[in-house]
Amino acid sequence: MFLFFSSSISIHIITWNVGSAEPPDDITALLGLNVGDGNTDMYIIGLQEVNSMINKRLKDALFTDQWSELCMERLSPFGYVLVSDRMQGLLLLVFAKYFHLPFLRGVQTETTRTGLGGYWGNKGGVGARMSVFGHTICFVNCHLPAHMENSDQRMEDFESILQQQQFEGQAASGVLDHDVVFWFGDLNFRINDLDIQAVKSAIDNNKFSALLEKDQLNMAKDSETVLEGFHEGPLKFPPTYKFDVGTNTYDTSGKKRKPAWTDRILWRLRATAPAAQSSEKRGSFSGLTSGTKVTQHSYQSHMEYTISDHKPVSSIFTLQFPYKLDIPLVTIIVEDEWNSVADAKVIFKMAPKYSRSSWDWIGLYKVTCHNTALWVLSTPRIMQIFFDKNMSNNMNTIVGVTEPFQVMIENLSKTKMNI
Repeated sequence: MFLFFSSSISIHIITWNVGSAEPPDDITALLGLNVGDGNTDMYIIGLQEVNSMINKRLKDALFTDQWSELCMERLSPFGYVLVSDRMQGLLLLVFAKYFHLPFLRGVQTETTRTGLGGYWGNKGGVGARMSVFGHTICFVNCHLPAHMENSDQRMEDFESILQQQQFEGQAASGVLDHDVVFWFGDLNFRINDLDIQAVKSAIDNNKFSALLEKDQLNMAKDSETVLEGFHEGPLKFPPTYKFDVGTNTYDTSGKKRKPAWTDRILWRLRATAPAAQSSEKRGSFSGLTSGTKVTQHSYQSHMEYTISDHKPVSSIFTLQFPYKLDIPLVTIIVEDEWNSVADAKVIFKMAPKYSRSSWDWIGLYKVTCHNTALWVLSTPRIMQIFFDKNMSNNMNTIVGVTEPFQVMIENLSKTKMNI
């Protein structure tokens, strides 16, 4: 009852410094849902400067924050499930199609504070790692120090984040041990030497090449060993910082901050080498050790969003690799419709190598549910609880999932459900 899997997955990554603003009414264009129908396999959304006032943090600890709610509201109808982590103003949202869940294993998150010497979480990094069809992937959302003169500090903080974020497991304990790493966020790198008028003139005349030569991140790639192996697509969009809020006009305040590409998305493959290049495959890179190939299809800013002094940036990738895992550890079989309690039967088959725990459980949940409430089967009734564990206690992950089916039992509304 599982869908057929090809040997590739599509990943849509978004980074946005939202400047403590409330979410906009519509993020359809940012998610690319106006040109697609939810065919993307995974969405990775990294936000910086999410409202981190004390009272707001306490509220978000008890309830889902507004940004997560908005993203879930737009994505859950297309069958996406959320895994997230937060460190004060940094938010990392990882969405995946529900039928991929049995093949996303070893999900772990880490946070690293660098603000005020590591005591304050307004700057730093949030990382999420997982095994995807047997290949290790790590996503790192960073907010690095601001201001022109702090380029060296930005590199030091990034290196510190890489060193401090350590995960359990022998396959990939450090960030750079993963088969693929995506690094993104408000990296805060600026444009050296040129004055603000020269920068604005180059932007107005669409002459980005002169600016890219002075871009601090591009310059650091030639001298910083920690950046070895990191790739970035061509920057064909204007600098994404700093705008007057509510406009597409660069800073007109007394500070007159110089425009810069502070918001970036990069990737790295473990032991990488350029793939055979052609006019159709430009931007593709292959990993020597894992058989993984990464192709970037787009890299753009979104000028229509004006709630912040930054513009959001997005990129769409395809990861191609031989699937090391294509059969779930647990296959769950249910009737297509549950019209009575007698229909509410679950048959499951476990793979021989599955390590079962007495704490494993099976949950029943609404396909379009926006929160984490689940219905869990209990004899002889159905009771409602809140999700706080995955299905496998030993592996801390979901190991099987059904396709949607209809439930029509007293006290449950007619709806499509998953187990």
